[in-house]
Amino acid sequence: MQVTPLVQSDHVSVADYRCSAGPSDRPFAETHRRFSLAYVRGGSFGAHMRGRLHELVAGSVLVGYPGDEYVCSHEHHGHGDECLSFQFSDELIEAIGGPASAKERAQAWRSGSVAPVPELMVMGEMGHAVASGRSDVGLDEIGLLFAARFVELVSGRSERAAAAPQARDRRRAVEAALWIDANAHEPIDLESAADKAGLSPFHFLRLFSAALGVTPHQYLVRCRLRRAARLLAEGAQPITDIALDVGFADLSNFVRTFHRAAGVSPRGFRAAANGDRNIFQECLATSV
Repeated sequence: MQVTPLVQSDHVSVADYRCSAGPSDRPFAETHRRFSLAYVRGGSFGAHMRGRLHELVAGSVLVGYPGDEYVCSHEHHGHGDECLSFQFSDELIEAIGGPASAKERAQAWRSGSVAPVPELMVMGEMGHAVASGRSDVGLDEIGLLFAARFVELVSGRSERAAAAPQARDRRRAVEAALWIDANAHEPIDLESAADKAGLSPFHFLRLFSAALGVTPHQYLVRCRLRRAARLLAEGAQPITDIALDVGFADLSNFVRTFHRAAGVSPRGFRAAANGDRNIFQECLATSV
């Protein structure tokens, strides 16, 4: 495991994690030292905690609660994973709790993981751009927004009981997610993804959703949004070209979908990533 500290302070710490473990490596146990959100930028891994297995793929978030132990495994993917991890102090978590009660906040931070959702993925990609030196927005600012958006999305949600997918089905779901992520710029529908997994569309839809927490189409759209957010933050490529390059059929659909996920237009997101504090503060104000 290669760990590169990026920001270290009393309230917010950020680090880049790169793990090269694969299926042949022994799973290893770790303990969450602080409240944390680890945004998965690439690869996949499994996290066993509290008697439950969480499968994480690109765009997922590993949620940490102080003192909780978890065991990482890479049984489905031989190339490890990359994460951008934000860690927070107790005081900060209480301050950014927003309208959620203390009980709701505790439930949110003990959820273990969050499936790929646009509202968190676009912030994770902005954090990636900052960590790579392509933006002058502070990583601690990104961390605050990331945590506030997380609490807003997750607090108060109740988990639905569902039968745990078998190892074979989980493997198929992760492999399908990796394939979707690699080919998100191409036209992909449920039938083609199911055919790739060797399953009927209905069975594929059920096992993918049960294993990863999102439907195949939701994950496809979110892969495209994740790549679009990265391209917007990285350079000056025309927004229309970005929309088409990542797989959206038309500009209006891309703008509408991106704005719904990020709370700002693609143009506004690019301006925020390039240091426009007014846009960034407006985005933060709507999230806390």
